[in-house]
Amino acid sequence: MNERLLGKAIVPSYSDMVQYCEGQGQSFDRFNSWVEQTYSAPSEVKFPYGNSYGWCVSFHKGNKLIYNVFPEIGAFCVMVRRTDRPFEKVYENVSEYAKELIDNKYPCNNGGWIHFRVNSEESYRDIVSIMEA
Repeated sequence: MNERLLGKAIVPSYSDMVQYCEGQGQSFDRFNSWVEQTYSAPSEVKFPYGNSYGWCVSFHKGNKLIYNVFPEIGAFCVMVRRTDRPFEKVYENVSEYAKELIDNKYPCNNGGWIHFRVNSEESYRDIVSIMEA
């Protein structure tokens, strides 16, 4: 994992998270707004998995986790679980980086988890494609 907001004692604001992403701060904000609107899911700043993961913006629909978005220096990371079908649907149209993540996903039932690092417009388009599939 890349450098994240790991200090549990200091709760960052959403603004702090946008700034932490440096050059990808605008994409971080655009992505979170897109998730909130697309899934009608409110966001919440959380420290969900302990010190190695750090702070994130978490999206839930009821009690079900939709996505976690972790700010990183110069990027952000989307932790997402999908079934195999959406991954297969977009596989031929995504970058080599996205294909590698899909090929090596952490298995879960009929799909798996990926930790998708967004650090460019290409990676932004890939994660949105994966989520829309």
